[in-house]
Amino acid sequence: MSRVISTEKAPAAIGPYVQAVDLGNMVITSGQIPVDPKTGEVADDVAAQTRQSLANVQAIIEQAGLSVGDIVKTTVFVKDLNDFATVNATYEAFFTENNAGFPARSCVEVARLPKDVKIEIEAIAVRR
Repeated sequence: MSRVISTEKAPAAIGPYVQAVDLGNMVITSGQIPVDPKTGEVADDVAAQTRQSLANVQAIIEQAGLSVGDIVKTTVFVKDLNDFATVNATYEAFFTENNAGFPARSCVEVARLPKDVKIEIEAIAVRR
């Protein structure tokens, strides 16, 4: 049996989906774009967008009672792989600042993302 996870600390779903599902031992988030849930704004630069997408994932994971250290897999969708070095450095800093090990990760370039953002990140976290 799954339970829907929802928090006002991350952007509301903009379609027929939920922020995350909790399967008991696993939480799977929907892709998080870099919308600031307080203002509805999106920063211009890819580093700030990466930080916000990760903050949104973190808020959802924490709403489920888990932490960044419980994330075991992420998928990163970027509009332009030329931004990879910046995205990678920001991503590394986020996990390091949260005293978390690095999860498994896929990173792919996509043609377009919702609201024409530069990045979207989804995660899977596990209760240990």
